[in-house]
Amino acid sequence: MKIELVQITGRDGDTAYNLERTLQAIATCEVGTDMLIFPETQLMGFCDATQLAEVAEPLNGPSMQAVQRAACDRNVSVLIGMAEKAAGTFYNTSSLVTPQGIAMSYRKTHLWPSERGLFQPGDRYVTALWKGIRVGILICYDIELPESARALGQLGAELILVTNGNMDPYGAVHRTAITARAQENQAFAVMVNRVGEGDEGLVFAGGSAAIDPLGRMLFEAGREECHQVVELDFDLLRTARRDYDYLNDRRLLLTGEQIEHTDGRREWLIP
Repeated sequence: MKIELVQITGRDGDTAYNLERTLQAIATCEVGTDMLIFPETQLMGFCDATQLAEVAEPLNGPSMQAVQRAACDRNVSVLIGMAEKAAGTFYNTSSLVTPQGIAMSYRKTHLWPSERGLFQPGDRYVTALWKGIRVGILICYDIELPESARALGQLGAELILVTNGNMDPYGAVHRTAITARAQENQAFAVMVNRVGEGDEGLVFAGGSAAIDPLGRMLFEAGREECHQVVELDFDLLRTARRDYDYLNDRRLLLTGEQIEHTDGRREWLIP
């Protein structure tokens, strides 16, 4: 399986620019790519209260429709982040878009301090079957809380995808966190971060990475823009879980309600 990590710059509050770069990356992806992953809130960037009300869109809005058309044209899937507007409420949302449409969407459950009061936190974790693999989504600060990835693990996640917007001086924190989340759940983890400068002097740390189920780094980006394809060998899942299985061996279970959907999605409701 080939996954392309699209580590690029963005403009906060400039959907037209961000969407143009997104569509260009999809159109020029490497032949044989199965999925492209973009940073957190790729389509709108990080917005203040005034910008957010102006640029946030519903999941079926024009920007996501354009991404879906591009995915269909190239026959690839795309993990993309956005500022979602739903019934007058705003969410930091990432969606897995396939040529057939949106396979699943996840609303960030652990908001960074500067997001609180702008976004509403999500109330559930979600996984879906994609090309026979159970995939789950996390967003940025989520990975610093081990229970987030563990919730996906309880749902059977074999591949944890992370849209990231991590900035200096916290780059090393997410390098450690993504490695730990993969190893302790014996799953692949792929994280894609933003680079360059944002509003209010933020400098994004890059460091996009792919980790195997044994906690080994398969790829780690620097601080510049890059489009990197990584190949994942899912036979490693069996290798990682052959002698011991953390999910089966643990004695403390997360509380919450699990919901099975007929389309293969599984959700874990936060109590």
